[in-house]
Amino acid sequence: MKQQLPGVYTAKRKDGTVYYRASLTYRNKHISLGSYDNPHDAHQAYTLAGVLLEDRSLSLNSYESESMLPFSKWVSLLNFRDNSIYFATPIYVRPRFFYYYFTPSDFFIFDLDDLFYYSTRKISRRGGHYFVADYGMQVNIMTRYGIKNYAVEGRDYRFINGNNQDLRYENIEIINRYNGVQATAHNGLLRYQVKIHVKGNINVGTYDSETEAAIAYNKAIDLLKKAGVSKAFIPNYLEGVSPAAYADLYNTVKISPGILHYRCE
Repeated sequence: MKQQLPGVYTAKRKDGTVYYRASLTYRNKHISLGSYDNPHDAHQAYTLAGVLLEDRSLSLNSYESESMLPFSKWVSLLNFRDNSIYFATPIYVRPRFFYYYFTPSDFFIFDLDDLFYYSTRKISRRGGHYFVADYGMQVNIMTRYGIKNYAVEGRDYRFINGNNQDLRYENIEIINRYNGVQATAHNGLLRYQVKIHVKGNINVGTYDSETEAAIAYNKAIDLLKKAGVSKAFIPNYLEGVSPAAYADLYNTVKISPGILHYRCE
């Protein structure tokens, strides 16, 4: 890789075409700034990065869309300048939390406990869901809070302060933890309605406790499998319930006739 303009290096792709890489060293840290089609753009990125690291009047709000630096790199450089630690992901650290930025106005707020996790994993977006690559799998970031992929905000979980960009643990309340279970109010009392989806939703029953409802869902799965339903249902895992207590509830919990008499067509 041959250097020409300051901070610019010539490189070749596998097909033999030439491109230009920009990089700089700051506080003994070598930082890659990106790849460019011509040396002039790469040098501009190098020069801008140097200014950003030295000029404390520049902030996230100073970023312009025509900048030669991608916004994610802008965030990383600002964090390095202000907090003396470099992250490859677009993280800016505050005393008690950190921001993960997508654009200047689009970001998540995380607890510092999650700093290592997100400093080593890029968040991707698809269809309104957010994922990270974790051990070769695409993992929905909401599963870290016990929130299922199909969960609905306001029904299954809620943001206590009303800000759905604030993903600190203290701000997320899980309303419905189990598959097929939904908390409902009946005459001022909280009860748990269970439905299971085959070709449409089938009512399983309504129960006094969340544990009973979760076990009723599992029992419904077993009954439907015996009836010949081949769908891959995900049963509920109940932490802290002993095998004996689980068996007692499983044997006594009542299931609707719609499940008991279900027949595959």
